[in-house]
Amino acid sequence: MSASLPGNREPPESQYDLSTYWGRVKQTATITDPRTLFAGQHGLEQAKKLLVAYKQGEIKDMTPELWKAKKIVDSTLHPDTGEPVFLPFRMSCFCLSNLVVTVGMLTPGLQTTGTVLWQITNQSLNVAINYANANKSTPLSYSKIAQSYFLAVGASCSVALGLNAVVPRLRRLSPSTKLVLGRLVPFAAVASAGVLNVFLMRGEEMRAGIDVFPVLSDSDKARLAAEGKAESDVPSLGKSRKAATLAVGETALSRVFNCTPIMVVPPLLLVRLQRTEWLRRNPRLTMPINVGLILGMSYIALPFALAAFPQRQRIAADSLEAEFHGRGGEGGLVAFNRGI
Repeated sequence: MSASLPGNREPPESQYDLSTYWGRVKQTATITDPRTLFAGQHGLEQAKKLLVAYKQGEIKDMTPELWKAKKIVDSTLHPDTGEPVFLPFRMSCFCLSNLVVTVGMLTPGLQTTGTVLWQITNQSLNVAINYANANKSTPLSYSKIAQSYFLAVGASCSVALGLNAVVPRLRRLSPSTKLVLGRLVPFAAVASAGVLNVFLMRGEEMRAGIDVFPVLSDSDKARLAAEGKAESDVPSLGKSRKAATLAVGETALSRVFNCTPIMVVPPLLLVRLQRTEWLRRNPRLTMPINVGLILGMSYIALPFALAAFPQRQRIAADSLEAEFHGRGGEGGLVAFNRGI
């Protein structure tokens, strides 16, 4: 993000009030905007030049062009490393990357082999996205990544196959109810394995802790600028396991918030539509309708899910380990990157 660029004058964090949920929704909608994917390397470099010019005082005020540049930088660069996130794993590409996988998992009448293959594909994508967007202050070894991957794949396949076997045996339920429950099996598998995936992929953060920083007041920022320093030059207070647990837990919850409408609403709507005379006469339209429902719901749900918790989270220093007590910045608070 912009904090990794040279210069000691940080631009405003957002155009919106990030202390409110609706402000975070609007901010998240900007960094998940798929149009930023078309900026390319040239567009990213131009955006970085504009932000550097602002941070070095060459540009005095934020302009629409600068906000657009910040949008490109924030949606492309990892906030910890300052390096571009691999394009398919950026949040601005999240809906498109997940589209094929989600359509595959929600295909009506999927057999055992198809269920297993799509669950493996989904968890492979989840591992890649979780790793690419995690807090990078505590690196994860390749052996831990492999272990997390196989455990998440095992969990998702077990839930999906188990429920697929159980639902048809529920004799007291009507055929229509069984049909609806069968369509919701992928949701149960994705939600449970998605949470497990986040905790496994980011378990090292909870064991070793993540960097926390004092929240700077306006006077602190002015003092740093006078000294020729940037906010990114402020050293970490240390690594906190409690902050890491909060960060990982909130990320796992946001994954559930995101997959719930995507994995529940389209299949239920499709069940209703398949009962209409129009779709019965035009069965070839089932797949395009399914794709459209999933893509539309994905773009609606993602900003609301990711905005449930701030990406740059603040917490009272006294609520962390004893070593951080009394060391908070403004208001006794410390900040850390939650990850996405």
